[in-house]
Amino acid sequence: MSQLVVEKVVKHYRQGDRDVAALNGVSLDVAAGAFMAIMGASGSGKSTLLHLMAGLTKCDEGIVKVNGENLGAMNDRQLTLFRRRSIGLVFQSFNLIPTLTAEENVALPLMLDGVSVQETKAKVDELLETLGLQKRRTHRPDAMSGGEQQRVAIGRALVTNPAVLLADEPTGNLDSVNSRSVCELLRDLSAMRNMTIVMVTHEPTVAAFAHEVAVLKDGMLVERFATQETGDHQGLAMRYQECLR
Repeated sequence: MSQLVVEKVVKHYRQGDRDVAALNGVSLDVAAGAFMAIMGASGSGKSTLLHLMAGLTKCDEGIVKVNGENLGAMNDRQLTLFRRRSIGLVFQSFNLIPTLTAEENVALPLMLDGVSVQETKAKVDELLETLGLQKRRTHRPDAMSGGEQQRVAIGRALVTNPAVLLADEPTGNLDSVNSRSVCELLRDLSAMRNMTIVMVTHEPTVAAFAHEVAVLKDGMLVERFATQETGDHQGLAMRYQECLR
């Protein structure tokens, strides 16, 4: 069963007098428990596609379904609640609230949803254990490393047990050591929790941790392949460059 389905999606933007087609009829499905990387050059439409999957913007044509629910059929309030409960979001810039501790940042979606203190504490404790953040639970973002902040952001995205986890360049602000750590964490979450993950990246070394790669060019899906077909990140980089020619 596909946890996330994109059908013939079209999205245009205005840039001054120009009409720019960010996406031009993209169709893509992601099975439950799959870990997909979306790659493409700057301006290929990969971040736009992720934003449509998250319900952060609406497509001009086509359908986006998450866990069987059509995002385009929801009003703003319905979409906000669905996104909070069913879609986990991780961004390059972490987007943590600076005045809250690690555990408070992770707990925030449950607090907004009125979940009991006992249930919230149990879920947060379990996630902090999984993420290796027990000793950092009372630290605020400015007292944590970039890798730790991104783990907190992932914890916040996971605390509602979402249907899908969407990550937009999650390693973009990290050094190589922390980048690898976050990639390994996402891979393990997919394997151990059967978590459906879609990650936008331009780095072959990051995409190599996914099960599958979808390549966008000029707003269109040009290829989709399993990472194991490429052998390693160098083989993946070569395959990716071939797609862009």
